[in-house]
Amino acid sequence: MAKTKPTSHVAPAAPAQPAPPQVPLPAPYAPVGRIPVTEVFPVVEDGRWPAKAVPDEVFPIRATVFREGHDRFGATAVLVRPDGSDGPSARMYEVGIGLDRYEARLAADAPGDWGIRVEGWSDPYGTWAHDAGVKVPAGVDVALMLEEGARVMERAAAVPGRDAADVEVLHAAAAALRDESASPADRLAAGLAGEVMAALDRLPLRDHVSPSATYPLQVDRRRALAGSWYEIFPRSLGAHRDEQGNWHSGTLRTAAQRLDRIAAMGFDVLYLTPISPIGTTNRKGRNNTLDARPDDPGSPYGIGSPDGGHDAIHPELGTFEDFDALVARAHELGMEVALDLALQCSPDHPWVTEHPEWFTVLADGSIAYAENPPKKYQDIYPLNFDNDPEASTRRSCRWCAPG
Repeated sequence: MAKTKPTSHVAPAAPAQPAPPQVPLPAPYAPVGRIPVTEVFPVVEDGRWPAKAVPDEVFPIRATVFREGHDRFGATAVLVRPDGSDGPSARMYEVGIGLDRYEARLAADAPGDWGIRVEGWSDPYGTWAHDAGVKVPAGVDVALMLEEGARVMERAAAVPGRDAADVEVLHAAAAALRDESASPADRLAAGLAGEVMAALDRLPLRDHVSPSATYPLQVDRRRALAGSWYEIFPRSLGAHRDEQGNWHSGTLRTAAQRLDRIAAMGFDVLYLTPISPIGTTNRKGRNNTLDARPDDPGSPYGIGSPDGGHDAIHPELGTFEDFDALVARAHELGMEVALDLALQCSPDHPWVTEHPEWFTVLADGSIAYAENPPKKYQDIYPLNFDNDPEASTRRSCRWCAPG
């Protein structure tokens, strides 16, 4: 009786796993180049946030650059334009003697999201100039060193972007280095001449260029650098008494009519205290009293009422059209408008009922109001961002939304 072979039980092949995605290394962990570049400045938190400047603001760029051995090296600072192309650049010079700390100064020419990069590089001319300056006077390898110098000049002359006049200077130096009718000292002097060094300073001959990471640089409008601010309470500009002696609040429209005087004093920025509705619960009266009178407007920092919260305008001040007219008039007078966005609420703010989790609730069930002991602000509830951090980062209003 024939025997049958038992069937082999082979486990099915596991499905192929997709290769893990190749995640680029963060900027500070990029591979080190042949000429190491470290400690680039200005850099904020390893590039997590951008350094900042304004157009035509000259600022220092620094880095530690070094190499092993005796060959010479150099460094170049580069600004990267928002479109990714290289912008202004400059050769860096040692500022921390013995510390390999180098610096150059540059300026961006337009607003935008720029970058900063430092390039380390081997310096063939610097290496030759040092070695030839030692060997030729000592009579060591004279012909060889002069020929090496001539070849360095020819290489340097061929660098793309070289000015025609500098090309001529470098070719002339190469010819002089090979002129056997002249003395070695004169031939060497031609290679070390000031005009040669100046040409190579303007556009060096660079080997083994080793760029650092590109770090972010935010270039803002010029007003971001400095400005003179004038703070206003809109209800104070245009407030008046009627014939019966009753006070009437100023509005955004009456404030807009009085901006000429502020602009004439040379101010750049019109700074508005909060213009949102003001709550009535625990409203403060004059001199921080808890007994507000019917005509007391309350603190503009007690934000929120049945009329709305941070995304609304106090009805007594006007409408969004009135606000737009105020901004337009300020711009006509050469001023920008800054609005105080105070992230705090009155007990009447819609968020208090819609999102009680955004506030600190005490053991007795009450919401904690703001304090600056011994001072108390019973008309203000501070937001507790730790209670709901995800919602806190998502929350926005029409004042701060993009556009």
